[in-house]
Amino acid sequence: MTTLLIATRNAHKVGEIQAILGGQFLFLTLNDFPGAPKVIEDAETFSGNAMKKAVELAKWLAADNSKLKTQNSKLNFVLADDSGLEVDTLHGAPGVHSARFAALDQNENSPDADNNAKLLRLLKNVPAEKRTARFRCVIALVTVPLPKIENASPVCFADDFEGQTELFDGTCEGRIILEPSGKNGFGYDPLFVPDGFEKTFAELGDDAKNKISHRARALEKLKLFFTTKQPRNKEL
Repeated sequence: MTTLLIATRNAHKVGEIQAILGGQFLFLTLNDFPGAPKVIEDAETFSGNAMKKAVELAKWLAADNSKLKTQNSKLNFVLADDSGLEVDTLHGAPGVHSARFAALDQNENSPDADNNAKLLRLLKNVPAEKRTARFRCVIALVTVPLPKIENASPVCFADDFEGQTELFDGTCEGRIILEPSGKNGFGYDPLFVPDGFEKTFAELGDDAKNKISHRARALEKLKLFFTTKQPRNKEL
């Protein structure tokens, strides 16, 4: 069975990934590796942040082979993602800053309620027809352990890690409503109504959301990769 280390401690995100990928994988999370380094997500793109998280965690794992065998399983891949909300009238904001939108000068994430409140303030005078938006997700998948390169420069070594990273993306188009609605989900889910629906992500429930969400669409491409073993979205 293929073992994936999901590079997050976010229980909601882990639950989504597990539900969408199904039982053909064994899942680990950062909760299984308390000593894992914290990665600063300072890239300018979702793909940059996802790749940075996956590569740095893979390097950390590869530096000590004892970490690669855990819970009677051999760890095969690191999976990291970055995702966020892009609002058209805000020129794509909050984008890669979605999780810390309410406090952009800090590296720590902001509470969901604060991020939602800021978004609604910025859209206060924007009419319904101009409140279009999308959720975007990029998943990075890195094989571990990566091969050791003798006498390689640090730059070449880093390039080798990145060269073995597969990227998968997904988007979900929709609109931002006037006030939060629904108790499920997380992040901006209570404000986002996907195209073709009248309910927010926070109202639709996990079964419906996991069929149409940005993360679901990226994960479907990842599943196809494992089925066909063909690279996908390499030019992201």
